[in-house]
Amino acid sequence: MSEETGTERTEEFAQLLRELKDRSGLSYGTLAKRLHMSTSTLHRYCNGTAVPVEYAPVERLARVCRATPQELVELHRRWILADAARGRKVDQGAARGPAQAAGSDGTAEPGQGEAGGEDGEPVVIDTAAVAVPTRRPSWIRRRRTALIASVAVVAALGAVAYALRPTTVRAGDTTTPTFTGTLDVGEPAKPSATPSPSGSGHKPSASASASPTGTAGSGNAGSGASKGDGKQGANRPATAVPLAVAVRPYVYEDPCSQHFLVDSDPEQVGPPATEENAPRWSAAYGAVASGEQRLALTVQGTGEDTVVLNSLHVRVLAKGAPLAWNDYSMGVGCGGGVGTKSFDVDLDNGSPTVTVKNGQRDFPYKVSESDPEVFYVTAHTKAHDVRWDLSLDWSSGDRSGTVHIDNAGRPFRTSADVGRPGYDYPLGSSEWIERVGG
Repeated sequence: MSEETGTERTEEFAQLLRELKDRSGLSYGTLAKRLHMSTSTLHRYCNGTAVPVEYAPVERLARVCRATPQELVELHRRWILADAARGRKVDQGAARGPAQAAGSDGTAEPGQGEAGGEDGEPVVIDTAAVAVPTRRPSWIRRRRTALIASVAVVAALGAVAYALRPTTVRAGDTTTPTFTGTLDVGEPAKPSATPSPSGSGHKPSASASASPTGTAGSGNAGSGASKGDGKQGANRPATAVPLAVAVRPYVYEDPCSQHFLVDSDPEQVGPPATEENAPRWSAAYGAVASGEQRLALTVQGTGEDTVVLNSLHVRVLAKGAPLAWNDYSMGVGCGGGVGTKSFDVDLDNGSPTVTVKNGQRDFPYKVSESDPEVFYVTAHTKAHDVRWDLSLDWSSGDRSGTVHIDNAGRPFRTSADVGRPGYDYPLGSSEWIERVGG
């Protein structure tokens, strides 16, 4: 993607933000206070000089400005493209290296960097040029190079001598020396397919594996979805899955819509979590989605070819009695919202399927690197504790496969909340209050 195209993606995203802000009638200062961010950070988002590293503040802004469900989906799509364009600029700047970045006069070219806003929101801004130290005389460089080469030779000889040393086995020791590494001459090391348990917060992190049948899992809001190089063929294995799936496991239609079951008394549970903090909050307390679980799948091609998404399936892995835990609401006092187009899953059904809801168009869909799709899936139960996951069937040309989708390597888990004690955390309060009347 050219730099000009990347700038266009960023401007399209900023333009929609400005339209929502102008339509709301709120000033930058008032809107920033409601979003708990600085006015300058909001200015940068709306004029296109910064792209939010996380999607959560973008969605909060849209909901405060009363965006329609269609506008929410379009805004998410534009943010994905703007964020991808920003990522390419950073990668290209790092690839040039200090030697290329330095000019003939010994100064570096301007690049891209990340910085925190006044409120701690991570934003991406242009950084100033950094001066490169004056070049040292050539005789000093030659002497230093010779010294480094000598040290490297000595270190290498020492390593060889250590590797070839005789192994001593003491009397009575029946164990044999073992080698725990992998010696594979001529083959590069392969990255682990296991997702890291520590995510950064924002970018939904999930990607298909390098086989026609892959696995996608959520990260902590966001780790980022894996991005392709935009090319198919020599640089990409023929068996690589041509799409990436990013998962947000807890999506709030509004804060009141999200409940968690926790096996702890109110005194042991911290304040409710915002959407971007929900994965960390639920992990900290061993919480399980209560009654229903709404998640978002962002599907994007990783190359030039169009990928057809043929169908989405749900698989129930385990089903048992509902958890006898306390129910905690993540918000109170919310008004009735407009139902967003989504897919619905009734986990109490003997053979649950993915069905359309609120005017959502059914499969198939088409995606590419420049045209992603965002799907919302709402799974609910009134009678069981259910562990479940999803699978997405795809095809591209003469290739086809299935991507399995879960919660960072674990099944999604949703349990019924009927008859469970409920607790709310009113605005301005410092403790959980027992819910009266359900």
